[in-house]
Amino acid sequence: MGHHKSFIYIVTLVATLGGLLFGYDTAVISGAEKSIQAYLIDSQGLSSFLHGVTVSSALIGCILGGAISGVISSSLGRRKALIVAGILFLLSALGSGNPEFLFFEKGVPSMGLLWMFNFYRIVGGIGVGLASAVCPMYIGEIAPADIRGKLVSLNQFAIIFGMLVVYFVNWGIADGQTTEWINNFGWRYMFLSEAIPATIFVVLMFFMPETPRYLAFQQKDDKALKILTKLNGVEKGREILSEIKGSLASTSKGELFSYGKVVIIVGILLSIFQQFVGINVALYYAPRIFESMGAAKDASMLQTIIMGLVNVVFTVVAIMTVDKWGRKPLLITGSIGMAIGMIAISYLAFQDIIGMATLVFIIVYTASFMMSWGPICWVLIAEIFPNKIRSQAIAIAVAAQWAANFFISSTYPPMMEFSSGGTYLFYGIMSILSAIFVWKMVPETKGKTLEEMENVWVK
Repeated sequence: MGHHKSFIYIVTLVATLGGLLFGYDTAVISGAEKSIQAYLIDSQGLSSFLHGVTVSSALIGCILGGAISGVISSSLGRRKALIVAGILFLLSALGSGNPEFLFFEKGVPSMGLLWMFNFYRIVGGIGVGLASAVCPMYIGEIAPADIRGKLVSLNQFAIIFGMLVVYFVNWGIADGQTTEWINNFGWRYMFLSEAIPATIFVVLMFFMPETPRYLAFQQKDDKALKILTKLNGVEKGREILSEIKGSLASTSKGELFSYGKVVIIVGILLSIFQQFVGINVALYYAPRIFESMGAAKDASMLQTIIMGLVNVVFTVVAIMTVDKWGRKPLLITGSIGMAIGMIAISYLAFQDIIGMATLVFIIVYTASFMMSWGPICWVLIAEIFPNKIRSQAIAIAVAAQWAANFFISSTYPPMMEFSSGGTYLFYGIMSILSAIFVWKMVPETKGKTLEEMENVWVK
């Protein structure tokens, strides 16, 4: 292949910093959550409902960011959309760490301060929603067909890696400090630490190219060809440009349903299943799950780090195999593994058996997700939509994903109160349904150019 490997990898790595910030921003709250509760909620005698809202307020921003990503990436371009996301991450880090800025007195918790903190978290959430839609799109539109799956999967690796990094950063900030210090100051440093990767990301994105598909869409063929040549070599570059121009010249005007409704439905269902199998419950509530299963406080934190490492290892498995085995076999295998894990946990919960077996099946479940639905869902969302409707369709799929995430995360505590065995059984059944859905409805995209994908949907 005539790719210029080093250039492709540099561009991909910079773009995946957006994924790293996505993971960092979503997980930073896990270390700060108890201090936020002490500093802003309990000190004012506020309800646990407000605590729940505060912990998950960033998700509201994520849904918003996902929903507006189509408009922003179509009007500004993919590269500038990522710069906007980076600036939002930076503002959120500085604001969440110092919510008193300009309007409030330092060290005096008030209702207004709580809303201000939530406002900055939502700003960060909008950045996460934007990055979660635009990073895979950007990488997908730049990557050559034969390594596209691997490169888009790197974004999921960056998300998981960002979560792991922030677990260590939070632990490092809190290590050896008094609870009082953490509750007054420590949590601030946790949020402020995100300003460092955010600044690096914004600066580096200024030096990155716009995607050739977006440039061709804007009739800037010379610029598009220049980048395609840099990515694929002269001959292949020309060939791809004429394919892109062909796909843009086809009869449809780029209305959302111009390729039929099925492609949009498949995109939305991929997103919903990725959440309804219950993965974020396993990630957000990991320490609580382990504690409820009888692990001591310190051990539950350690088990969370073990899970973080399992996540990283099995995401690497997906990166190594996605372009060899294809998307469908990996997704179906993962669904079966998740179903086995969750149904076993459900059975153990109904029998009141808690112990090593539970941890083993949680790892079976998480590993199955990380080698399949974790990265591959994003790969498919970046690939299956035709050029003309890609930015709108990805926006809808990603907004659906964050809405499903919000729904599953917020229903978990009441479902567990009702029946823990039943809750895990529900996620197990969703895993089985996800396998049937992929088998019946999802096309294989391995090795096809984004333009060849259009023929799958053209009526």
